[in-house]
Amino acid sequence: MESLEGKTFGPIPLRVCFDKVADFVAISCDDPTRWTESAPPGWAAVCLFSVAPLLLDDPALARRGVIHGEQRFNWSGPIPIEGELSVTGSVTRVRNRGGVAFVGFDLAVAHENQSLLTGSSTFLVSGDAAAAGDNPEESEPGPEDRGENDPLVSSGEFPDMRRSASRVDLIRYAAASRDWNPIHWDHGAARAAGLSGVVVHGLLQAAWLMTAAASLRTSPAPLVEASFRFRAPLRPGVTAALTGTLEDSTVSARLATGETELLTARLGLR
Repeated sequence: MESLEGKTFGPIPLRVCFDKVADFVAISCDDPTRWTESAPPGWAAVCLFSVAPLLLDDPALARRGVIHGEQRFNWSGPIPIEGELSVTGSVTRVRNRGGVAFVGFDLAVAHENQSLLTGSSTFLVSGDAAAAGDNPEESEPGPEDRGENDPLVSSGEFPDMRRSASRVDLIRYAAASRDWNPIHWDHGAARAAGLSGVVVHGLLQAAWLMTAAASLRTSPAPLVEASFRFRAPLRPGVTAALTGTLEDSTVSARLATGETELLTARLGLR
């Protein structure tokens, strides 16, 4: 696996299609009336997963469970709908610790030869077979079983909301984002990765936080930067509480179920 360090994937062309943006806006519970000329910040996930599968499908990672550990994005400007982007990914580091490989992956997105978006991911890659007993097995909820989803309301303060996704929602998000990691739809793959069952995409949860933060600004490029740490998995059908505070132009936010912290984030507003 260490041979991947320094490997570059791309550049890959990516068109920001209006219909695809609309699909992403709908599944991430965003405001469909807002994103008509530019894509929402969460659409950075589509850029990432236009190139990341080339890494995740590499033979060096075959038959291994992959989990998103941390993510950072930086935006230089709005992502134009119907724009033609160029996306490149590169492996910056591979470190092994306790049978898990920590793979650093950098993202560079350009529009008309100008940098538009950069990102830095940390993927946690298990050994040939993760210890499925790390988490007790749980039965999967019904395909359309979902918890509570509150409407997005812009009030000048960070909107505290409840969010949940069904198993069908996870398939819709995978189609919208290109993130087809099987731990989000295949029970056996999730168990092999040491999880209790399929889990909600980390970047869908991040999109919920970005949507809330973006509601505090009217700019087509409301965020300058965002960093996320994925702390615990969220199962489909389970309601999570989204909370945050705004100080100057920085939002500190979290997603949690009860006392279990799922995701923490810092988001810089433009």
